[in-house]
Amino acid sequence: MKREIVLDTETTGLDPASGHRVVEIGCVELIGAMRTGKVFHCYLNPERDMPEAAERVHGLSEKFLSDKPVFAEKVDEFLEFLADSPLVIHNAGFDMRFINAELARLGFKSLPMERALDTVMMARKKFPGAQASLDALCKRFNIDLSTRQKHGALLDAELLSDVYLELLGGRQAMLILGDEQKEQEAAAALSVQRSARLAREFPISDHEAAAHGAMVAKLKNPLWEQQA
Repeated sequence: MKREIVLDTETTGLDPASGHRVVEIGCVELIGAMRTGKVFHCYLNPERDMPEAAERVHGLSEKFLSDKPVFAEKVDEFLEFLADSPLVIHNAGFDMRFINAELARLGFKSLPMERALDTVMMARKKFPGAQASLDALCKRFNIDLSTRQKHGALLDAELLSDVYLELLGGRQAMLILGDEQKEQEAAAALSVQRSARLAREFPISDHEAAAHGAMVAKLKNPLWEQQA
């Protein structure tokens, strides 16, 4: 079944071109649109100050991040977790821009934007004119927000994975699709082509024919000679 990665970041600001950096990455693995329990999560030292406005959003202070690894120390583990899987991101342009800026600093290739599925665009298409923020979608789908006091990359990725499932049609729809796939696989297994065997011949020798004739001659008034 299809593997996807739900990804979210927290940053020091809104624009990597202005020197802002990633301070937290959260990734959640999905198989068939369902969480597997495998995650990637790290806090990062941005090697710069933390603007007060950004800290109010995610609660990550410069002091808290000062002893955390820099992106260069986590990049290999991060890319290994992503592998070549599609990425599910809320407002994908924002996170992809920051991730690719961090990769570019280290000489890595950018992640192509085509890899990212933007759930904001999905929500706007499904619910035209309605709010498409993560909070609004969680409330629409009755997804528990009680633990979301501030933004957090891993928590938001987990919430987004639930939102994404609902945008696809909900848990029941995924279970039905899973059952249909199993049925199709079983049907395919039963439809293996088998080549027909040719009929075997059993020739009678002269000796066997003579013995049979002698035995028949000894029969008295056999049934096949009696008239009905």
